[in-house]
Amino acid sequence: MSTIMKEVVLLSDEDSYNRAKEVQEFDETKAGVKGLIDSGIINLPRFLIHPQETLPNYDATSSCLFQVPVIDFTGHEKCRRLEIISEIKKASETWGFFQMVNHDVPVNVMDDMLKVIKEFHEQDKEVKREWYSRDHKMKVRYFCNGDLLVAKAANWRDTILFDFQDGPLDQQAYPLVCREAVSKYMEHVLKLKEILSELLSEALGLKKDYLANIECMKSEIVGCHYYPPCPQPELTFGTTKHSDPSSLTILLQDTIGGLQVLHQNHWLDITPIHGGLVANIGDFMQLISNDKFKSVEHRVLAGSVGPRASSACHVYPDACRRYRPIEEFTSDENPPKYRETDITEYLTRFRSKGLDGHKTLPCFRL
Repeated sequence: MSTIMKEVVLLSDEDSYNRAKEVQEFDETKAGVKGLIDSGIINLPRFLIHPQETLPNYDATSSCLFQVPVIDFTGHEKCRRLEIISEIKKASETWGFFQMVNHDVPVNVMDDMLKVIKEFHEQDKEVKREWYSRDHKMKVRYFCNGDLLVAKAANWRDTILFDFQDGPLDQQAYPLVCREAVSKYMEHVLKLKEILSELLSEALGLKKDYLANIECMKSEIVGCHYYPPCPQPELTFGTTKHSDPSSLTILLQDTIGGLQVLHQNHWLDITPIHGGLVANIGDFMQLISNDKFKSVEHRVLAGSVGPRASSACHVYPDACRRYRPIEEFTSDENPPKYRETDITEYLTRFRSKGLDGHKTLPCFRL
């Protein structure tokens, strides 16, 4: 076939492709990408294929040169507190990420959480579909790609989400399979959140109750993600490049791997540590710290092994308050870099564009 004929065929195919129709039909199955695997697909549907120029170009050398900081929380209350605060400060200013060990969340509680995430997503689709929803008012919902309807290319990921923004949820509101494990995990993670609130306040040079008093770390949304083995992982992502719209994220991941962080223009693996948790600074923390702490882009690669499971606890500010850069971080020489906003406005902007590979934070820069 001549080059001209090939171009005509490609143009014709492009004109005939109806992405909205393909996405709608997929969404109506309420089976997620796990359903595609169960159906026996060999090739990815077109709506899951990302543009060639955005796909991973992995640099193994860089991962040898740089390693995400690992912080041992032993003695955070007394003997090693100042040392830990210094390590958090350095990591938050230069990486935006750090791993935590000896953080007082029991390993068996974390293992149980990962176990039930897999159990939920591996149930029969007729059981799961009862929880399927794209309504943000639903406090517990299951879906495939929160931005499926707006994204140019979807990710290889299913999620069950627990929304605690309006306070604790009745355990009866959880799917039966994960009721006990989610409750126990959240009990411990909320204690860790309070510890981190104090340590981050002090790392910023503020009083330890500062972030708590301004309610910058008030509520949580927990996304429990499931990444089944992908038949063509080189064509898609588990999660597209993004930074989190929260103040802070506390991430539990299994040992499969795939999470990467962008550091000094290199994509680096965050090697899983059994019993460890990952913390990363969110956009709102960068905003109120006037760029002192950095919210850094990260992504998850799709893989041919697995399934991979993770639980991301996104900690959000008070929805009833407006936020601007803290006065202590501004001056005539260093004026505020961001305009005042609230989390509702911020999330509206974040969700409207989906995970398009571009940060939301610059939209609020003065």
